[in-house]
Amino acid sequence: MGKLKDSLKYITAGDIGHCFLFAFILPFALIAKIFIRKFWLVCEDRNEARDNGYHFFRWVRANRPKQKIAYAINKKSPDYQKVKGLGKVISYGTLSHWFWYIVADKNISSQKGGKPNAAVCYVLEVSLGLRKNNRVFLQHGVTKDKADWLFYDATKMRIFVTSALPEQEYIEQEFGYPKGNVQLLGFSRFDALNLDDRDEKVILAMPTWRNWLGRASSENRDLDFTTTEYFKKWNEFITSKKLVEILEKYDTKLIFYPHRNMQQFINHFVSNSDRIIIADWKKYDIQSVLKQASLMITDYSSVFFDFAYMRKPVLFYQFDEQEFRQKQYSQGYFDYKDNPLGKWTDDKDTLFSLLEESLKNKNPLIDKEITAQFFPYIDTKNSERIFNAIKELERKKK
Repeated sequence: MGKLKDSLKYITAGDIGHCFLFAFILPFALIAKIFIRKFWLVCEDRNEARDNGYHFFRWVRANRPKQKIAYAINKKSPDYQKVKGLGKVISYGTLSHWFWYIVADKNISSQKGGKPNAAVCYVLEVSLGLRKNNRVFLQHGVTKDKADWLFYDATKMRIFVTSALPEQEYIEQEFGYPKGNVQLLGFSRFDALNLDDRDEKVILAMPTWRNWLGRASSENRDLDFTTTEYFKKWNEFITSKKLVEILEKYDTKLIFYPHRNMQQFINHFVSNSDRIIIADWKKYDIQSVLKQASLMITDYSSVFFDFAYMRKPVLFYQFDEQEFRQKQYSQGYFDYKDNPLGKWTDDKDTLFSLLEESLKNKNPLIDKEITAQFFPYIDTKNSERIFNAIKELERKKK
């Protein structure tokens, strides 16, 4: 009862309407469920088809076309047409989404909140334990921090897909999942990564979000983003004369691509050089720029693992480490300051030195043996492994 009371606190006025949608469609969906068996529902963020959910859905449609499966996405998404041509598509958050959510035997998503309504579904799945659809968590990024919102008590995930060996070991030890729930299968989107498109003349700056600035800003109407340290530090970096000098010297361009949760502030960032591109997520596909770039600059974003998977070097710029650890994620198993995948600094001038050093050496690749210590599977068969793991759940249930 305590958990139920706590979860009900997070249900807003906007969520109440979904309670009615669920109650209305429930009897019809339960009847349909009798006749529609082994149906899978896949999604990720409501506005995207670019992550592990999309890549898994595409693989299933191409390689296992007899599998009953659908993908949920916002019809206004810039990716809607891309995924529509692959198979059955459901409009995210609608009555239809609720219908298929109930009918589905497997709910597969790269997002913990990949449901018709995250708050209401949390009550149904975790607080009350009424909706048991063998949820499969494909993940949005490699888990490296102690994220308590991903603990088993907060998710009840039947399969938690991991991609890195230390990640799997850490989650099994710290997150409280039953034995066998955390599986090292590899990310679906990794199957599309390679070095073929690597361009030595392109570097990528991709800072992650801040929950006290991103999603929290919708509750803080008085937030002046331009006064935040996040804006000041990153804006100082991309408008620096030193950066432009380095880019000119090595005939290189930089793509500045903040996390999608920070894209609401993208207009505050302005480029003063044609060598610096401020990337809007609607226009720039994240995986395309990851494959294109030869060097990444980030702060705490787990997307650097995608980069390291391709053996490409990373620079970590962490000017607000203490605040980030206090307000967002506690330290996990990955040590940014001492690791074989990248170099760390909290100082802008040092960052420029590291950047120039890397460009001077043509952004050397990470040794294969080092990459293999993190990623046992580099074979383009991640989606196949995930598919087989889900099928194994069906066999056990039967």
